[in-house]
Amino acid sequence: MSQLKTIQDALLTRWLPRLERNKGPRFLQIADALQAAVADGTLTPGERLPPQRQLAAQLDVDLTTITRAYDEARRRNLLEGRGARGTYVAAPKVELNAILDLSMNTPPPPDGVDFDDLLKQGLAQVLMRADSELLMTYHLGGGSDYDRKAGTRWLAPMFGPMDAGHIVVCPGAQAAIAALILTFTKPGDVILAEPSSYPGLLAAASQFGRRVVAVEADQHGMVPESLEEACRQHRPALVYLNPTLQNPTTITMPERRRKELASIAQRCKVRILEDDPYWLLADAAPPPIATFAPQQVVYISTLSKCLTPGLRVAFVLLRDPLERERFLVALRSFALMAAPLTAALATQWILDGSADSLMAGIRSEARLRHRMARDILAGRYSGAGDGLHVWLALPAYWNSTQLAHAAGTEGIAVTPAEAFATGSVAEHAIRISLGSIKDRARLRAGLQRLSQLLARRPESFRS
Repeated sequence: MSQLKTIQDALLTRWLPRLERNKGPRFLQIADALQAAVADGTLTPGERLPPQRQLAAQLDVDLTTITRAYDEARRRNLLEGRGARGTYVAAPKVELNAILDLSMNTPPPPDGVDFDDLLKQGLAQVLMRADSELLMTYHLGGGSDYDRKAGTRWLAPMFGPMDAGHIVVCPGAQAAIAALILTFTKPGDVILAEPSSYPGLLAAASQFGRRVVAVEADQHGMVPESLEEACRQHRPALVYLNPTLQNPTTITMPERRRKELASIAQRCKVRILEDDPYWLLADAAPPPIATFAPQQVVYISTLSKCLTPGLRVAFVLLRDPLERERFLVALRSFALMAAPLTAALATQWILDGSADSLMAGIRSEARLRHRMARDILAGRYSGAGDGLHVWLALPAYWNSTQLAHAAGTEGIAVTPAEAFATGSVAEHAIRISLGSIKDRARLRAGLQRLSQLLARRPESFRS
């Protein structure tokens, strides 16, 4: 009988990992091993797992580590508890939404970071240190002193030490862009942008009756001579630039090009709106344009692309006090304030270092996903190896709208070039976002399915 039990125990624990110090938290190593064992069939639905105390003894860890590992595995829908009978491998979860979403630019789940634990700890610290009534009432726009101090910490890698009074805390970058359009332009004014640009800019400009005009771009971004000519011809009120891992083209403007554009803006007395959500994700990004023309450039950095969209917090660097007040008036017309609770959580994370840990995990995961995309998409891949998206040039026999529609019928959502076009002609490409699908295996399946679709001609797809 004891021999039979020994065999059963060996079968139950054949998936156990070798825990290593430099491979992240031990409970995550155990959860990852469980997930791998379920994926490769080592563990099958309905199998009973060892009791937690037995597993803790076998792995030489404390019981809390095993409890956290099992909780994480349940969160991933790998395990289910059956009361006194123990813990079992769960049956596969039925996927009601079959769409593989490659269309939304969101950060991927952070590699080696327990986001749920980070969220719980951060909120616990906020609630312990702040008056709950203050977190649930109206605040003056622009952020508290602590929020602006966190803003200076967030922007320090780009600008070094700065005055917290120059920072405005906003409820996301889209709200900041809309308020800046209201601040610096009037109906009918021209805003200059690159031929493929952020759809949020195009939507806000259209709603407010402003006109976006495309300026020629090359492999380094907006062409300086073309900008100068466009300034003479259109007398624009704003120039919109997204110079680092540009959305959608992934181009990062070199430092020389940034200096040239800053110099032209100064000569032509035109404001640059520098929307820079990906700077902290990029590998050795050049200094922001705002460092070369501090009084000419308004700088936006959002937490949505580096941490999580749910925070709805962005920092705007606007040095002129009168312009800051005009900006706040414009912002209050449609978004009174950033939500105090999420702003306080963002501040807590930034000041206690949690934001750095979370961002490092997101950066690591993003690079892994880029390698996956490069391997699967082969010669068609045109990413920078970091950031959140890939700009994929299409074969001549597909146009972007046609391909996006065909992908949709195959259960894949992508964004066609037309969504980004500032002029009448769109590029022959689609944008693929690598972070919106949480599970790597599902992302791989989506990329493989897309690669197969690209190899087919529209005629064969229709037939």
